[in-house]
Amino acid sequence: MFFTYLRRELRRRRKAALVVASGLALGIALVIVVNSVSNGMGKAQDEVLQSLYGLGTDMTVTKAASASTGDAQRPRFRFDARSDDDSEQSSDRVMVQGFTTLPSSTVTEVAGQKGVSTAVGGLGLNVVKVSGQFTRGRFQQNGGGAAGGFRRGGGEQPQGQVEGGGADFDINQYTVYGTDVTKTGLGPLTSSKITSGRTFRTTETDARVAVADSAYAKEKKYKVGSTVTVKGTKYTVIGIATANSGDPAAGLYIPLKQAQTLAGQKNKITTIYVKATDSQQIDGVKEAIQKNVPGTTVTTSSDLAKTVSGSLSTASSLAGKVGKWLSVAVLVAAFLVAGLLTSAAVSRRVREFGTLKALGWKSGRVTRQVIGEAVVNGLVGGVLGIALGLAGAYAVTAVSPGLEAQLGGSTGGAGFGGGPGGGGPGRQAARTLQVALTAPVSVTTIVLAVGLAVAGGLTAGAFGGWRASRLRPADALRRVE
Repeated sequence: MFFTYLRRELRRRRKAALVVASGLALGIALVIVVNSVSNGMGKAQDEVLQSLYGLGTDMTVTKAASASTGDAQRPRFRFDARSDDDSEQSSDRVMVQGFTTLPSSTVTEVAGQKGVSTAVGGLGLNVVKVSGQFTRGRFQQNGGGAAGGFRRGGGEQPQGQVEGGGADFDINQYTVYGTDVTKTGLGPLTSSKITSGRTFRTTETDARVAVADSAYAKEKKYKVGSTVTVKGTKYTVIGIATANSGDPAAGLYIPLKQAQTLAGQKNKITTIYVKATDSQQIDGVKEAIQKNVPGTTVTTSSDLAKTVSGSLSTASSLAGKVGKWLSVAVLVAAFLVAGLLTSAAVSRRVREFGTLKALGWKSGRVTRQVIGEAVVNGLVGGVLGIALGLAGAYAVTAVSPGLEAQLGGSTGGAGFGGGPGGGGPGRQAARTLQVALTAPVSVTTIVLAVGLAVAGGLTAGAFGGWRASRLRPADALRRVE
């Protein structure tokens, strides 16, 4: 009887039911879109952080800053200025990024802390290569004397002028990252995909091989099998890596031992990449490392996220604050309107419900009937809302508006100078990354929408049920529907 009466009433009052369902649908659709966009913002931010940290990295450990850091030696170059010809000369200067290092043994200390799953060290280097022509000037004596000649004996100095001479140099600056080839599953290289050749083998701990970033390889016309010379050491390119998002961590990746040799930093590293056993306990792991490994600075993903600015940060703030409060306001309004409409509909059915009570229906039965109708209306609204929400999320993903993420230069040593070009010796350059916004709809969001639909129906049913419970059989004689 309940379902028969329910089906008949819903058919008879389709327009009223559609009005109630539509109000709930709009509120639910807005919740789906806002949640999906927020998820997309989080995904975009993860891509930005991954381009710096590497896949699976929860935090980095670097040497704590000190007052002496700024007194690091400036790069100096030596050339042979005695040559009279125009021969090509070059000089490389390899410098540790940030001019601060940690002992390699610190990796073992960090790995032994409670809550740490994996820890791996790496050495970030800036390489400045100056190449060009440098020729000595020739002295031309006045009076037709031999060029560059001086009289033997006597104190009189020759009179004349220097002719020719000069320099024409090119400066090539790039970054090199020394990676622990025995643990390639963590660190900056994991933010890139090998698109040609291969990655390092675990046995190549001190091999003269390199993986080149695709952008840097294109600029220098490197390919698999090419030879790259860094400070007089030749490396064979075994693979080309393409950054999954944003800028690459370095122009060249070489085994850690080779990087330490180039920089003259035996058993030294600049950064330790850490993965926690539980992503929910990152703060606890950070505290443990700071307490038990003195002289270090620990930077988590959330710390680095605070340095992100630009349109990504602005949009994320709007979606997280304004969008959610707007969703709540719209939902409250939708629930309230649905309840008032249901209550008004019950008031117009006074004669019907009064007659039913006169025939023996109890107030509880009438109330259950009204609530049942309201819940069905809520479910219909949920279906419509999910459809509208999915359409809105799909539209955002299809358009994929571009967002800009700006990362400040002070990142606790986590960055590598902004890609192949680097950010200058001893400093972290500000980086600007372009990311596309998507709106992925999760199963949790769909479950939330269904829950809101049921809640909306129950709210409307509560209004209507309360109104129906106050009806008396005599009301049927005084009110006409």
